[in-house]
Amino acid sequence: MKVPEELKYTEEHEWVKVEGDIAIVGITDFAQNELSDIVYVELPEVGKNIKKGDVIATVEAVKTVADVYSPVSGEIIEVNEKLKDEPSIINNDPYGEGWIAKVKMENPEEINALLDHAAYKKLVEEE
Repeated sequence: MKVPEELKYTEEHEWVKVEGDIAIVGITDFAQNELSDIVYVELPEVGKNIKKGDVIATVEAVKTVADVYSPVSGEIIEVNEKLKDEPSIINNDPYGEGWIAKVKMENPEEINALLDHAAYKKLVEEE
């Protein structure tokens, strides 16, 4: 299982890559592995204002459906349109081409409350 060191993580298995005041959000390798074959992703609406903890997407797999929660507050400025036709990209490349949304952060300090690489790895090992 991959856990890139440069990312931040939530206890709900989302990852965040910070680029200036933009947070790129996706689900972790652990999450996609637990879900198994992803068949559909309901993406958020561009321009929507969200708060930390809001559901921003829904991922449907063969076995189950899971919500994706925003790790930060802000505005959805872009979604990964490729996932509409190829949701399995998340299974194949969760930290790269499988990103879900980009959020212009309203409060960048919220990143400090997220888990780092070591803390997330420990969380997953305990599950």
